[in-house]
Amino acid sequence: MARKLPQLERALGAPALFSIAYGEVASSIYYALGVVALHALGLTPWVLLIVGALLVIVSLAYSEATAAIPETGGSANIARRAFNDLVGFVVGWVTFLDYLLVLAIAALFLPHYLGVALHLDALERHPWDVVMSVGAIAGVAALRVVRGAGRFRAGVLVPVLDVVTQLLLIVLGFAFLFSSHVLTRGIHLGETPSWHAIIFALPLGFLAYTGLETVANLARDAKQPEDMPRAVIPSLALVAIVYVLIGWIGLSAFPATDGQTALGDRWLHAPLVGIVVALEPHLPHALVEVLRVFVGLSGALVLLMAAGTSLTGFARLAQSLGEHGQLPRAFARVSRRSLVPPLAIVSAALISIVLVVYAATRDDDISFLASLFSFGVLLAFTVTQVAVVRLRFTEPELDRPFRIPLNVTWRGVPVPLPAVLGAVLTFLIWIAAMVTHPGARYAGPIWLAIGVALYVRTRRHMGQGLAERAVVVADEWHEPQRARFARILVPAKLGVIGEEMVATAVRLAGEQGAVVEALHVIRVPLHLPLDAPLLAAEEGAAASLAEARLLGAENGVAVEARTVRARAIGAAIVHAAAASGADLIVMGSAPRWRRQSRFFSPTVDYVLRRSPCEVLVVAFPQGVIEEEMADD
Repeated sequence: MARKLPQLERALGAPALFSIAYGEVASSIYYALGVVALHALGLTPWVLLIVGALLVIVSLAYSEATAAIPETGGSANIARRAFNDLVGFVVGWVTFLDYLLVLAIAALFLPHYLGVALHLDALERHPWDVVMSVGAIAGVAALRVVRGAGRFRAGVLVPVLDVVTQLLLIVLGFAFLFSSHVLTRGIHLGETPSWHAIIFALPLGFLAYTGLETVANLARDAKQPEDMPRAVIPSLALVAIVYVLIGWIGLSAFPATDGQTALGDRWLHAPLVGIVVALEPHLPHALVEVLRVFVGLSGALVLLMAAGTSLTGFARLAQSLGEHGQLPRAFARVSRRSLVPPLAIVSAALISIVLVVYAATRDDDISFLASLFSFGVLLAFTVTQVAVVRLRFTEPELDRPFRIPLNVTWRGVPVPLPAVLGAVLTFLIWIAAMVTHPGARYAGPIWLAIGVALYVRTRRHMGQGLAERAVVVADEWHEPQRARFARILVPAKLGVIGEEMVATAVRLAGEQGAVVEALHVIRVPLHLPLDAPLLAAEEGAAASLAEARLLGAENGVAVEARTVRARAIGAAIVHAAAASGADLIVMGSAPRWRRQSRFFSPTVDYVLRRSPCEVLVVAFPQGVIEEEMADD
């Protein structure tokens, strides 16, 4: 009896998404704490708390939208769905800027953590910090062009490092450094810090919560749409609590006096290591040195991973915009090896390097980049929340596995109050950033103008209107399982591998509306004529093909079955594929071949070299398939 086909499940459940979301967002404290403390002084924990609470509100809108529209693109895709392609592009273009800035900032801080950990003073000063930053960006980009992201593996490692480091600092900080006076010490509202500094610090606080867009891009990888809100909202709330505690400890170690704190001065580029150094009077020197090395190296690794995920987020967004005709189609053309657009990776790396080099020429390098970051992230947050409200009116029938709570009915439509409140607040803070931050006020609009000019040129070249919804054109190598196959050939034989291969072919055919050609090859020994009677082989062929037909019938897929005789199985498969015009050949590889130098069996190797069409090879893991089931 043919086995029932398992459903093709998405990769990430709520626990995995929670882990990735925490890792993506919590890595920001390594560079944001010092920047915020530089301006907010004694109000640093309160700024982090206010911004964190606002981000939880914003995450409600992202959760509703990504659960209802589980596609790549984040806020750009949400805005495009709610409004039009032009608005979607504007949001996507400013989000590009945020990815680039996180990449540049993470690379700028990396050598400082490494230098402090290893006592390499040269890495903490120009020009070697810039040289290493540029090298880190180039290295991450080169690796990403030739290899997959390994995003989910990094998504486990990053939160582990974050949790261990942050819990360690919190426990030791409250045991040896914390003072209750930190809640009021050095705070004289309107003076230290000044009102201007407070307004200036609020937009900078959003730098501490980067990663929400990256997590939103994982919507289509979630097992269930409701897994996104289950993961994103609690992870952001937890990050906000951890940030406030670390902020209190940081200010306990380096109190704000005379309008400044060492947390935003001496330790601006490595604030968490600064907290470790402040433990020197309370712990043995050797232990402090061990902690210094651990926090410095883990910080450098976390920042390197943050740079990599920002680069990948940029590439995924560029691919989405390219597919929707909002960028030149070249940005939708992915690499067969890395499954991301190489042009997007190279472009992001070059622009980020320019940002790093330019920032190094300024005295306020980090503040400039952080203020420019606020321009894009606040605009994206505002439009996304407005888009969620608009979708309630334009697509009331849209299936929403998660809905923002606290609604009021207006014109018969439930309007989510948190989204309205969040949109108003993020827009007001965006206005504050434009007024107080020169980077946001000048560089932000320049970046946006460049993007709009590119968008207009792209649409004119395509012959489409600016607001017109373009037809999605996916690259032919992007997600090969979704490519257009009309005829799928699968070698059929009795046994576990043969059954799995037919099941895979039937499943793909069901998704594509394709026909499956099940081919059983009877291999005739050289000493016998091709038409020699081989009763046992013919009975095996009949049984395997009957199994294939039954599996197809159970799943509503047409299966054409036939038997051929040949001296070599590989040659027969290649000849049959060419004769029938197959678009895809599905084959399997047993684990015993991977213990040999050739990796694949001679049959699979021959088909890969000579096939007239695409070949899908499923390599079964060691221990799953018994050795007696190994393919020929």
